[in-house]
Amino acid sequence: MSDPVESLPAETLALAERHVGDILDHALVHSNGRALVVADEQSVLSRALAKAYRACLPEARYLSFDAVTHEQILAAFSELAAGDLVVLIQSTNFRLGAFRIRVELFKRGLKVVEHPHLARMLPSEYATYIDALAYDPAYYRGVGAALKRRIDAAPGGVVDSFGARLTYGSAFEPAKLNVGDYTGFANIGGQFPIGEVFTEPVDLASVNGKVRIFVFGDTAFCVNVPPTPITLEIERGKVANVIDSTPAFDLVMSQITAEEEPWVRELGFGMNRAMTAERRVSDIGTYERMCGIHLSLGAKHGVYDKPSLKRRHTRYHVDVFAQTESVILGKDVVFRDGAWCV
Repeated sequence: MSDPVESLPAETLALAERHVGDILDHALVHSNGRALVVADEQSVLSRALAKAYRACLPEARYLSFDAVTHEQILAAFSELAAGDLVVLIQSTNFRLGAFRIRVELFKRGLKVVEHPHLARMLPSEYATYIDALAYDPAYYRGVGAALKRRIDAAPGGVVDSFGARLTYGSAFEPAKLNVGDYTGFANIGGQFPIGEVFTEPVDLASVNGKVRIFVFGDTAFCVNVPPTPITLEIERGKVANVIDSTPAFDLVMSQITAEEEPWVRELGFGMNRAMTAERRVSDIGTYERMCGIHLSLGAKHGVYDKPSLKRRHTRYHVDVFAQTESVILGKDVVFRDGAWCV
């Protein structure tokens, strides 16, 4: 068992409660309807978040994942109606047999908030994770919408890694937003922390040049920081050469290339200002929202279809993070000095 939640400073616990309240009020807009909180008690962050949600949702039903059966949890889900809220607080990732939790809950019209893989965060990262939960509607929705407009209109773009330039020679797929605004969406909620706009080029083979990466997701789905940035040489949309690699990155690349081609697909515009190149958390799925650029390696992308890359035949989607001086869309600079300028 990890340290008790009381080991966190009182101000950090108070901040978690405030951020959770803002998520419920401004992102989920949950003022009516019932709520169910399901949390394990196997990490400091899971217990801290459970405490925060229970304070913000005093009428919610609470189930300890460690103390009840899977059947009891499924029964509790079945008692909820469309518009009700489910909060899942997970030190790892809950498994309920063949029941695909978030997919099935969305099918029922339920709002869902997920906090997975909390045990991957180190004690030194707890404060960063709590800060990353802050929800600023004006920033996320304003900058997010502005980025989407620029992406959707751009004929191409450039990611400049302090002299190494990765050039996108085609237009981009319609950008998707993960900014806590679910207006017009069939599903309300998702994984938190949030803060991202993402796309990929219409023509994957139009991507050429070099990019320096300072972090990549390793085979344990954790942030891996090489001693010096790794340079990827990209030709016609695929990784053609790797400079200054590490054994851990070699393992990632060997796994990808053993089964499919090393495409560069996702172009992610992370917006979460609590996480930067210097201020990180260990879980790659959380760090994906860091303020800056991330790319995916491998043929898999669950959002965009490409005729030559059928989803059922693709497997790998490995996030890598670009050392970014600037980002250009069309003729406009949209990122510089570590911040979005749109």
